[in-house]
Amino acid sequence: MDLRFGDGKPTDEERAAVDALLGPPESSWEGADRSDADLRWARGGREARDRRDRLLPALHALNDRVGWISEGALDYVCRRLTVPPAEAYGVATFYAMFSVRPRPATVLHVCTDLACTAAGAGALCADVETRLGPETGVKVERSPCLGLCERAPAALAIRAGAPQAARPAFEDEAVQADSGGPGAAAPGDGTGKGRRGRNTLHATAVCAPATAETTARAATAPESAPAEPAPETAVPQYGDPTLTLLHRIGTVDPASLDDYRAHGGYTALRRAFALGPAGVIREVTDAGLVGRGGAAFPTGRKWQATAAQPDHPHYLVCNADESEPGTFKDRVLMEGDPYALVEAMTIAAYATGAHRGYLYLRGEYPRALARLSHAVDQARTRGLLGDDVLGQGYAFDIEIRRGAGAYVCGEETALFNSIEGRRGEPRSKPPFPVEKGLFGKPTVENNVETLVNVLPILTMGAAAYAAIGTPASTGPKLFCVSGSVARPGVYELPFGATLGELLTLAGVRDNLRAVLLGGAAGGFVRPDELDIPLTFEGTREAGTTLGSGVVMAFDDTVPLPRLLLRIAEFFRDESCGQCVPCRVGTVRQEEALHRIVDRTGAGAAPDIALLREVGRAMRDASICGLGQTAWNAVESAIDRLGAYE
Repeated sequence: MDLRFGDGKPTDEERAAVDALLGPPESSWEGADRSDADLRWARGGREARDRRDRLLPALHALNDRVGWISEGALDYVCRRLTVPPAEAYGVATFYAMFSVRPRPATVLHVCTDLACTAAGAGALCADVETRLGPETGVKVERSPCLGLCERAPAALAIRAGAPQAARPAFEDEAVQADSGGPGAAAPGDGTGKGRRGRNTLHATAVCAPATAETTARAATAPESAPAEPAPETAVPQYGDPTLTLLHRIGTVDPASLDDYRAHGGYTALRRAFALGPAGVIREVTDAGLVGRGGAAFPTGRKWQATAAQPDHPHYLVCNADESEPGTFKDRVLMEGDPYALVEAMTIAAYATGAHRGYLYLRGEYPRALARLSHAVDQARTRGLLGDDVLGQGYAFDIEIRRGAGAYVCGEETALFNSIEGRRGEPRSKPPFPVEKGLFGKPTVENNVETLVNVLPILTMGAAAYAAIGTPASTGPKLFCVSGSVARPGVYELPFGATLGELLTLAGVRDNLRAVLLGGAAGGFVRPDELDIPLTFEGTREAGTTLGSGVVMAFDDTVPLPRLLLRIAEFFRDESCGQCVPCRVGTVRQEEALHRIVDRTGAGAAPDIALLREVGRAMRDASICGLGQTAWNAVESAIDRLGAYE
């Protein structure tokens, strides 16, 4: 029996939000006024079912306009898309950024994850909650990582409201935390004046170091209030001409297509058309490019497997849902060099025979949303997307889809389900995405950093690219450095540099206690292990993982047991609950760590034994990487650091 909503009706504002996305309803079956024709036949059901993938954007439209999703509004969405109410409710309650209960239009998300916890986020959050009582009309929510780790502690204020076309796009829609370097031009059309996109999202980030005063001011200030001053650049190597992936960030106006092309933009796409699809795949394969999201699967093999599939259409999906605590490199690329991602997606689609691309963007990145939306619009206007890209007779276009706060959607098949309008739960493999991915069709999925690496491969050639790094880990790598360092940010180094060299660049503080590689799903290393080479093979030999490039340093002022407990809480909260090993194991892991912390280590042996047993079960039997890696950091802390001795 399906779920039934009450007699609640959508308000005029809720109807307007949904209709602005889906268009006006065509019949009373979808919510329009009843006509005589509607009594004789039903129309549009099949077409509506084919629009099931509009469910997540419709929920965003409601959340952006009203701040929460009422039963009446959800029922109206179900009628418009012919989605069973129980399924729509399951989707709406799956994502952390949505609420099906009334809440204020302004929500202040205060990050309490690893880097922010080490920087005092707990005390900050308690102080903010005291300052922002119910009378302020602001809801304070403790949030997992916001992707602003270089500015820890961080907070994000999101204000719902109706679109106001006259407002400057990059002031109210954007996180007021510039990823560009000193002197970076204001985003917009190249003259500092931006245009508002279709998605309305008023958001302000509180930049480092966040305080109770700045967070309260950001949450309660009127929309016309001046923005917070831009912080230091997120790229400490700003201005270094030897950089391969970051050389444009801070020196090029991220909103100006002309500026991008003047600095080498679209040279790679022209060479791709000269080489042809097979030639592009051969270059990527010969360059030795592997996925930068952590799995390190050869990109050329994935592209070739997708291109060879006889079933059509093929799809390209860019995974920009980086939610691993400590990861923010993709955010910096998208905010500082958005046209590079648009160009790289076009090349990947051309090589694999795709004519439609989806950019799945993390919901906590409103500034990246504004800049990418502008970049896609400008590329389409200038003939770099659309029916005839660069006059080559190749058709390709990009649609941006926003996530809504679900770490598990970083797994590729969970991401496909999310785009399709379903709960973001991973699928069993096989079949693999190259055979049956998005909408059941062959799909190539890569993250932002992987795709952007394709540009230098085509401009400098596969051999020159492969000469960077090591024979087994070629090219440059981006590292997200945060925690107990003087200069947190995104660093670009060739594979093979050591952990110590990276931390020296970042200015590691005295009394280093531990370094976490790979984020919450990674592992800890000791201060005497800083000679580990930062390569996939080097970290494996050292018994740890490189992951997506997270490097979090912690000095002896950070209570390690509390940090491990926060990791366990993160995995418990983010488990989709689909499989028993992960659903139950993450809870048992947190319970055991709570007991150990409460006893301050005394008599911890039974719980440590239980943790090992639960960890093995999760690693061996979980469906996806979330459960398989949920025990990694705790295990390494026990074995390498003696955390509970």
